[in-house]
Amino acid sequence: MLAGAAVGQARDLPLDSHLHTDLSPDSDVPIDAYAAQAVERGIRELAITDHVDFDPRDPAYGYTTFAQRERVVREAAERWAEHGVTIRFGVELTYNRRWEQDVRDHLTRHRYDFTIGSVHDWPGSAYRHPRRLAAWVADRSMAEIVEPYLVEVLAAARSGLFDAIGHLDVVKRYIGAHVTAAELGRAPELYEPILRALIDTATGLEINTSGLRQAVGETYPSAAIVNRFRELGGQHVTAGSDAHRSDSFAFGLEEGYRLAGESGFEALAFRRGGERAAVALPERVRGRPRHD
Repeated sequence: MLAGAAVGQARDLPLDSHLHTDLSPDSDVPIDAYAAQAVERGIRELAITDHVDFDPRDPAYGYTTFAQRERVVREAAERWAEHGVTIRFGVELTYNRRWEQDVRDHLTRHRYDFTIGSVHDWPGSAYRHPRRLAAWVADRSMAEIVEPYLVEVLAAARSGLFDAIGHLDVVKRYIGAHVTAAELGRAPELYEPILRALIDTATGLEINTSGLRQAVGETYPSAAIVNRFRELGGQHVTAGSDAHRSDSFAFGLEEGYRLAGESGFEALAFRRGGERAAVALPERVRGRPRHD
Protein backbone atom coordinates (compact mmCIF):
# COMPACT_ATOMS: atom_id res chain seq x y z
CA MET A 1 0.00 0.00 0.00
CA LEU A 2 1.29 3.44 -0.83
CA ALA A 3 1.94 5.97 1.92
CA GLY A 4 -0.77 8.57 2.38
CA ALA A 5 1.12 11.46 0.80
CA ALA A 6 1.98 9.48 -2.32
CA VAL A 7 -1.51 8.07 -2.64
CA GLY A 8 -2.97 11.54 -2.93
CA GLN A 9 -0.80 12.63 -5.85
CA ALA A 10 -2.62 10.93 -8.72
CA ARG A 11 -1.67 12.49 -12.05
CA ASP A 12 -1.92 11.73 -15.76
CA LEU A 13 -4.87 9.34 -15.54
CA PRO A 14 -7.73 8.99 -18.00
CA LEU A 15 -10.75 9.03 -15.67
CA ASP A 16 -12.18 9.78 -12.22
CA SER A 17 -15.66 8.27 -12.37
CA HIS A 18 -17.07 9.26 -8.95
CA LEU A 19 -17.26 12.92 -7.91
CA HIS A 20 -19.70 14.91 -5.77
CA THR A 21 -20.31 18.64 -6.10
CA ASP A 22 -22.46 21.34 -4.54
CA LEU A 23 -25.38 19.60 -6.24
CA SER A 24 -25.16 17.10 -3.35
CA PRO A 25 -26.02 18.09 0.24
CA ASP A 26 -22.73 16.73 1.59
CA SER A 27 -20.43 18.70 -0.73
CA ASP A 28 -19.81 22.38 -1.44
CA VAL A 29 -17.41 21.94 -4.37
CA PRO A 30 -18.33 23.58 -7.70
CA ILE A 31 -17.65 21.49 -10.78
CA ASP A 32 -15.15 24.07 -11.99
CA ALA A 33 -12.91 23.38 -8.98
CA TYR A 34 -12.53 19.74 -9.99
CA ALA A 35 -12.13 20.61 -13.66
CA ALA A 36 -9.34 23.10 -12.93
CA GLN A 37 -7.48 20.45 -10.98
CA ALA A 38 -8.05 17.97 -13.78
CA VAL A 39 -6.33 20.32 -16.22
CA GLU A 40 -3.39 20.85 -13.87
CA ARG A 41 -2.99 17.16 -13.04
CA GLY A 42 -3.75 15.57 -16.37
CA ILE A 43 -7.00 13.79 -15.42
CA ARG A 44 -8.72 13.75 -18.78
CA GLU A 45 -12.31 12.71 -18.04
CA LEU A 46 -14.63 13.23 -15.06
CA ALA A 47 -18.01 11.80 -14.13
CA ILE A 48 -20.09 14.05 -11.89
CA THR A 49 -22.13 11.60 -9.81
CA ASP A 50 -24.17 13.58 -7.33
CA HIS A 51 -26.51 11.84 -4.91
CA VAL A 52 -30.08 10.93 -5.73
CA ASP A 53 -32.02 9.36 -2.85
CA PHE A 54 -35.59 8.18 -2.51
CA ASP A 55 -35.95 7.92 1.27
CA PRO A 56 -37.64 11.13 2.49
CA ARG A 57 -35.53 10.94 5.65
CA ASP A 58 -32.30 11.31 3.71
CA PRO A 59 -30.79 14.81 3.23
CA ALA A 60 -30.34 14.17 -0.49
CA TYR A 61 -34.05 13.51 -1.00
CA GLY A 62 -35.34 16.19 -3.36
CA TYR A 63 -32.17 18.26 -2.87
CA THR A 64 -31.99 19.07 -6.58
CA THR A 65 -33.99 18.15 -9.65
CA PHE A 66 -32.78 16.14 -12.60
CA ALA A 67 -33.14 19.22 -14.81
CA GLN A 68 -31.00 21.33 -12.48
CA ARG A 69 -28.24 18.75 -12.30
CA GLU A 70 -28.20 18.10 -16.02
CA ARG A 71 -28.09 21.79 -16.89
CA VAL A 72 -25.21 22.56 -14.51
CA VAL A 73 -23.15 19.56 -15.60
CA ARG A 74 -23.74 20.00 -19.34
CA GLU A 75 -22.87 23.70 -19.15
CA ALA A 76 -19.65 22.85 -17.31
CA ALA A 77 -18.85 20.25 -19.95
CA GLU A 78 -19.09 22.91 -22.64
CA ARG A 79 -16.86 25.31 -20.69
CA TRP A 80 -14.09 22.81 -20.09
CA ALA A 81 -14.04 20.91 -23.38
CA GLU A 82 -11.65 23.45 -24.91
CA HIS A 83 -9.27 22.84 -21.99
CA GLY A 84 -9.05 19.12 -22.75
CA VAL A 85 -11.31 17.87 -19.95
CA THR A 86 -14.39 15.81 -20.76
CA ILE A 87 -17.16 16.02 -18.15
CA ARG A 88 -19.89 13.37 -18.06
CA PHE A 89 -23.31 13.61 -16.43
CA GLY A 90 -23.52 10.74 -13.96
CA VAL A 91 -25.37 9.90 -10.77
CA GLU A 92 -24.95 7.94 -7.56
CA LEU A 93 -28.32 6.44 -6.66
CA THR A 94 -28.77 5.12 -3.14
CA TYR A 95 -30.25 1.64 -3.36
CA ASN A 96 -32.53 -0.06 -0.85
CA ARG A 97 -35.00 -2.79 -1.72
CA ARG A 98 -37.81 -0.67 -0.30
CA TRP A 99 -37.13 1.99 -2.93
CA GLU A 100 -36.18 -0.20 -5.91
CA GLN A 101 -39.27 0.69 -7.92
CA ASP A 102 -38.58 4.39 -7.38
CA VAL A 103 -35.03 3.89 -8.66
CA ARG A 104 -36.33 1.94 -11.64
CA ASP A 105 -38.92 4.59 -12.47
CA HIS A 106 -36.33 7.37 -12.18
CA LEU A 107 -33.95 5.64 -14.57
CA THR A 108 -36.79 4.97 -17.00
CA ARG A 109 -37.64 8.68 -17.12
CA HIS A 110 -34.11 10.10 -17.08
CA ARG A 111 -30.92 9.40 -19.00
CA TYR A 112 -27.45 9.67 -17.53
CA ASP A 113 -24.07 9.02 -19.07
CA PHE A 114 -23.01 6.80 -16.14
CA THR A 115 -24.88 5.36 -13.16
CA ILE A 116 -23.57 4.10 -9.82
CA GLY A 117 -25.82 2.20 -7.42
CA SER A 118 -24.70 2.26 -3.79
CA VAL A 119 -25.94 1.00 -0.45
CA HIS A 120 -25.33 3.36 2.46
CA ASP A 121 -26.12 3.18 6.19
CA TRP A 122 -29.82 3.74 5.63
CA PRO A 123 -32.04 5.47 8.21
CA GLY A 124 -33.19 2.95 10.79
CA SER A 125 -30.27 0.56 10.29
CA ALA A 126 -28.09 -0.43 13.23
CA TYR A 127 -25.05 0.78 11.30
CA ARG A 128 -26.14 4.41 11.60
CA HIS A 129 -26.29 4.47 15.43
CA PRO A 130 -23.00 3.62 17.24
CA ARG A 131 -24.60 2.88 20.62
CA ARG A 132 -27.26 0.69 19.10
CA LEU A 133 -24.64 -1.00 16.94
CA ALA A 134 -22.49 -1.91 19.95
CA ALA A 135 -25.40 -3.76 21.56
CA TRP A 136 -26.55 -5.27 18.27
CA VAL A 137 -23.18 -6.87 17.37
CA ALA A 138 -22.56 -8.32 20.84
CA ASP A 139 -23.74 -11.87 20.17
CA ARG A 140 -23.43 -11.97 16.40
CA SER A 141 -20.81 -13.52 14.14
CA MET A 142 -19.02 -11.46 11.53
CA ALA A 143 -21.24 -12.93 8.81
CA GLU A 144 -24.36 -11.99 10.77
CA ILE A 145 -23.09 -8.46 11.36
CA VAL A 146 -22.57 -7.73 7.67
CA GLU A 147 -25.63 -9.65 6.45
CA PRO A 148 -28.13 -6.72 6.41
CA TYR A 149 -25.74 -4.74 4.23
CA LEU A 150 -24.90 -7.64 1.93
CA VAL A 151 -28.57 -8.49 1.39
CA GLU A 152 -29.19 -4.99 0.05
CA VAL A 153 -26.10 -4.96 -2.17
CA LEU A 154 -26.97 -8.38 -3.58
CA ALA A 155 -30.41 -7.09 -4.55
CA ALA A 156 -28.82 -4.03 -6.15
CA ALA A 157 -26.44 -6.22 -8.15
CA ARG A 158 -29.21 -8.56 -9.25
CA SER A 159 -31.42 -5.66 -10.34
CA GLY A 160 -29.18 -4.86 -13.31
CA LEU A 161 -30.19 -1.22 -12.96
CA PHE A 162 -26.72 0.28 -12.69
CA ASP A 163 -23.53 0.57 -14.68
CA ALA A 164 -21.53 -0.09 -11.50
CA ILE A 165 -22.06 -0.92 -7.85
CA GLY A 166 -20.36 1.65 -5.65
CA HIS A 167 -17.97 1.15 -2.73
CA LEU A 168 -18.70 -2.54 -2.13
CA ASP A 169 -17.73 -3.48 1.46
CA VAL A 170 -18.13 0.10 2.75
CA VAL A 171 -19.83 -1.64 5.68
CA LYS A 172 -16.34 -2.02 7.16
CA ARG A 173 -16.37 1.71 7.73
CA TYR A 174 -19.52 1.46 9.84
CA ILE A 175 -18.49 -1.56 11.92
CA GLY A 176 -14.77 -0.85 12.30
CA ALA A 177 -14.96 -0.65 16.10
CA HIS A 178 -16.21 -4.24 16.19
CA VAL A 179 -14.93 -5.98 13.05
CA THR A 180 -11.70 -4.81 11.45
CA ALA A 181 -11.09 -4.33 7.75
CA ALA A 182 -8.38 -6.98 7.99
CA GLU A 183 -10.86 -9.51 9.40
CA LEU A 184 -13.33 -8.81 6.62
CA GLY A 185 -10.54 -8.98 4.08
CA ARG A 186 -9.85 -12.55 5.12
CA ALA A 187 -13.42 -13.54 4.27
CA PRO A 188 -13.98 -12.51 0.63
CA GLU A 189 -16.34 -15.48 0.28
CA LEU A 190 -18.97 -13.42 2.09
CA TYR A 191 -19.16 -11.24 -1.02
CA GLU A 192 -19.09 -14.04 -3.59
CA PRO A 193 -22.87 -14.11 -4.28
CA ILE A 194 -22.68 -10.38 -5.03
CA LEU A 195 -19.69 -10.82 -7.32
CA ARG A 196 -21.48 -13.57 -9.22
CA ALA A 197 -24.56 -11.36 -9.56
CA LEU A 198 -22.41 -8.56 -10.98
CA ILE A 199 -21.04 -10.96 -13.56
CA ASP A 200 -24.50 -12.30 -14.43
CA THR A 201 -25.89 -8.79 -14.99
CA ALA A 202 -22.72 -7.36 -16.62
CA THR A 203 -22.62 -4.73 -13.87
CA GLY A 204 -19.29 -3.12 -13.03
CA LEU A 205 -17.47 -3.34 -9.71
CA GLU A 206 -16.26 0.06 -8.57
CA ILE A 207 -12.84 0.40 -6.97
CA ASN A 208 -13.60 3.34 -4.70
CA THR A 209 -10.47 4.98 -3.33
CA SER A 210 -12.10 7.09 -0.61
CA GLY A 211 -11.13 4.48 1.99
CA LEU A 212 -7.49 5.40 1.45
CA ARG A 213 -8.13 8.76 3.09
CA GLN A 214 -10.27 7.27 5.87
CA ALA A 215 -9.51 5.18 8.93
CA VAL A 216 -9.92 1.87 7.07
CA GLY A 217 -6.82 2.72 5.02
CA GLU A 218 -7.77 0.65 1.97
CA THR A 219 -10.02 0.74 -1.04
CA TYR A 220 -13.69 -0.21 -1.17
CA PRO A 221 -13.67 -3.09 -1.88
CA SER A 222 -10.46 -4.64 -0.60
CA ALA A 223 -7.85 -6.13 -2.90
CA ALA A 224 -8.99 -9.65 -1.95
CA ILE A 225 -12.50 -8.96 -3.24
CA VAL A 226 -11.29 -7.37 -6.49
CA ASN A 227 -8.98 -10.34 -7.07
CA ARG A 228 -11.80 -12.80 -6.39
CA PHE A 229 -14.07 -10.94 -8.81
CA ARG A 230 -11.49 -11.40 -11.54
CA GLU A 231 -10.97 -15.07 -10.64
CA LEU A 232 -14.71 -15.67 -11.00
CA GLY A 233 -14.66 -14.16 -14.48
CA GLY A 234 -15.51 -10.54 -13.74
CA GLN A 235 -14.96 -8.30 -16.76
CA HIS A 236 -16.01 -4.82 -15.67
CA VAL A 237 -14.33 -2.62 -13.06
CA THR A 238 -14.20 1.12 -12.72
CA ALA A 239 -12.38 3.47 -10.35
CA GLY A 240 -13.33 6.70 -8.64
CA SER A 241 -12.18 8.89 -5.78
CA ASP A 242 -15.69 9.59 -4.43
CA ALA A 243 -14.48 13.11 -3.65
CA HIS A 244 -16.75 15.43 -1.70
CA ARG A 245 -14.03 18.07 -1.11
CA SER A 246 -11.69 19.68 -3.57
CA ASP A 247 -8.61 18.30 -1.78
CA SER A 248 -9.98 14.77 -2.22
CA PHE A 249 -10.13 15.00 -6.01
CA ALA A 250 -8.48 11.91 -7.55
CA PHE A 251 -7.10 10.99 -4.13
CA GLY A 252 -5.72 7.46 -4.25
CA LEU A 253 -6.75 6.98 -7.85
CA GLU A 254 -3.32 5.73 -8.87
CA GLU A 255 -3.59 3.00 -6.24
CA GLY A 256 -7.07 2.13 -7.43
CA TYR A 257 -5.84 1.84 -11.01
CA ARG A 258 -2.91 -0.27 -9.85
CA LEU A 259 -5.24 -2.63 -7.98
CA ALA A 260 -7.27 -3.09 -11.15
CA GLY A 261 -4.14 -3.76 -13.19
CA GLU A 262 -2.62 -6.16 -10.71
CA SER A 263 -5.89 -8.08 -10.53
CA GLY A 264 -5.65 -8.73 -14.26
CA PHE A 265 -7.79 -5.97 -15.77
CA GLU A 266 -6.47 -3.97 -18.70
CA ALA A 267 -9.21 -1.35 -18.89
CA LEU A 268 -11.88 0.37 -16.82
CA ALA A 269 -15.52 -0.06 -17.75
CA PHE A 270 -17.38 3.17 -18.37
CA ARG A 271 -20.39 4.45 -20.26
CA ARG A 272 -20.58 7.53 -22.46
CA GLY A 273 -23.96 8.70 -23.65
CA GLY A 274 -25.47 5.26 -23.32
CA GLU A 275 -22.60 3.44 -25.03
CA ARG A 276 -20.24 1.14 -23.15
CA ALA A 277 -16.63 2.22 -23.27
CA ALA A 278 -13.35 0.61 -22.23
CA VAL A 279 -10.86 3.09 -20.76
CA ALA A 280 -7.38 1.62 -21.08
CA LEU A 281 -5.29 1.51 -17.92
CA PRO A 282 -1.94 3.29 -18.15
CA GLU A 283 0.88 0.90 -18.93
CA ARG A 284 2.60 1.75 -15.63
CA VAL A 285 -0.15 0.14 -13.52
CA ARG A 286 -0.71 -3.04 -15.49
CA GLY A 287 0.08 -6.49 -14.19
CA ARG A 288 2.60 -5.72 -11.46
CA PRO A 289 2.58 -8.07 -8.44
CA ARG A 290 1.07 -6.68 -5.24
CA HIS A 291 3.01 -6.55 -1.97
CA ASP A 292 0.29 -5.90 0.63
